[in-house]
Amino acid sequence: MRVVTSGSAYLDIDAYACCIAYAELLNHQGVDARAVSSAPLNVSISRTVLGWQSSLDDYLPRAGDEFVLVDVSDYHHFDPLVVLEQVVEVIDHHPGFENYWARKLGSAADILPIGAAATLIFQRWEAAGLLPLISEKSAALLATAILDNTLNFTGQLTTPSDIRAYEVLACRAKLEADWPERYFSECQATIESDLIGALAGDLKRLKADSNLPQVFAQMAVWDASALIRTHRSTIGHWLTAQGGDWLLNVISIRECKSYFLAEPLVSQQKLSDLLSIEWQAGMAVLEHALLRKELLKLGLARICIKNG
Repeated sequence: MRVVTSGSAYLDIDAYACCIAYAELLNHQGVDARAVSSAPLNVSISRTVLGWQSSLDDYLPRAGDEFVLVDVSDYHHFDPLVVLEQVVEVIDHHPGFENYWARKLGSAADILPIGAAATLIFQRWEAAGLLPLISEKSAALLATAILDNTLNFTGQLTTPSDIRAYEVLACRAKLEADWPERYFSECQATIESDLIGALAGDLKRLKADSNLPQVFAQMAVWDASALIRTHRSTIGHWLTAQGGDWLLNVISIRECKSYFLAEPLVSQQKLSDLLSIEWQAGMAVLEHALLRKELLKLGLARICIKNG
């Protein structure tokens, strides 16, 4: 059995879509595969998405099973059900572990700078000549994952491949033209109904040498300024309780901007060292949307410059 899985902290729409759609492709190719995760779903998997009733498989890995990792390549953060020595394939778009997996797996490691891991899964379907067989649900999941991870195609890592993949998948899934606004507005409503749960569900703790705040939360919503106006005090209190070095990146899809909240001065300084930004009362507004993985890349580049 080949187990398609992802990270340990939470499952976002990209990881969720990739697990389900890639397991479906492998089964079409004659490889017994299951989409499995022990991680909780986060708010990017909206009520409508859950209503599509594409779900993970209820399967407990057995001795001898092989593992495929999607949307993650840092083995420190693999789902605990993974046996590292039995990983046979890694498909990801996050930087940092390309060389490790290239040495270990060769061409079975597909780690590329692209907007969404879902785009890489779409390319697998297309290369196999099996795209006409993709289920409407898997096409909808992959398309939505591309929307989410590219911030509606405004993120700096968005590529022409992401845009084309979305167009093809949205057509196959029969998604309406207003789906992006509906999806992100629905995610925002879910976030606001359980703000602390949403913060906890998309929070990463980074190493001290990452050149970034060690507590890094992120959320993508349709209207960030409205969310911050309403909930700023709650956000600040909760993140302060998580540590003295924190950042919340609220991505505003409607405006194509990022709103940074970072009350600790040490956190503000780390970000000012990486970006030309102006802080006002613990907040900075970037004129373009910036994802956590893009900031991680900037942090890694700074480490390389220091070490160089």
